[in-house]
Amino acid sequence: MDAVAEEQRSRVLDFLVLDVEVAARREPDDERGKCDVLVDDLAGVIGTASPGGRPAVVLGESFGGAVALSCALARPDLVAGLVIVNSFPRFLPQLRLRLAIAALRALPFPWQAMSLVRRFTAFRLHSSYTHRREIRRFLELTAATTRRGYLARLKILRQYDVRDRLSGIRLPTLFLASDRDHLVPAVAQARYMAERVSGASLRVLTGHGHICLIAPNIDLDQILRDWPGRAGFSPRAGGPGP
Repeated sequence: MDAVAEEQRSRVLDFLVLDVEVAARREPDDERGKCDVLVDDLAGVIGTASPGGRPAVVLGESFGGAVALSCALARPDLVAGLVIVNSFPRFLPQLRLRLAIAALRALPFPWQAMSLVRRFTAFRLHSSYTHRREIRRFLELTAATTRRGYLARLKILRQYDVRDRLSGIRLPTLFLASDRDHLVPAVAQARYMAERVSGASLRVLTGHGHICLIAPNIDLDQILRDWPGRAGFSPRAGGPGP
């Protein structure tokens, strides 16, 4: 996820949270700019963080959802369940990606100035409920992201497409979708995926934007406890207790 409040992280003790900024730190080059590179990274994180080699419940937000879905397809032995937030099986229209890549390459100002652009556009990404101090904290946590990191993710999304493979996911899966997401049609995408992943659950987050998990009225712990698919975690899978 992009920036989950620390209190949320500490309360969901049995869940491994996928950090989208893995992409920025990894920053694969053009020859290795594929989602499987990040899947390998995530597999390594699971192997390190999950005690006794137990499969992990992986939560991915936005681009992180694409990596989480890809990992579940490539390495189902490592994944006990999926929680996918405001994500997609294919980023459409692809023209937006091509234009974004061209714009990032041709920026007429230093990359450091992007912090100002992000501040002015934050209202379109965050939930209206999110306090300004949380948005400031989010911007601080993601300030180190580089131009190369952004470009790497956009290139990965040009190749990414799991639409025809969703039926191969045989894991408890929860799709969370904000109905005021201005970046992707999150509800429509979540419904599309939920219809194709066997036994998947869908929950619409009413009144929320693309970056929703730091909103004060989103209780991730309670959402996960209310998830019917949670009952499908075996003791070996390391699912949360009551």
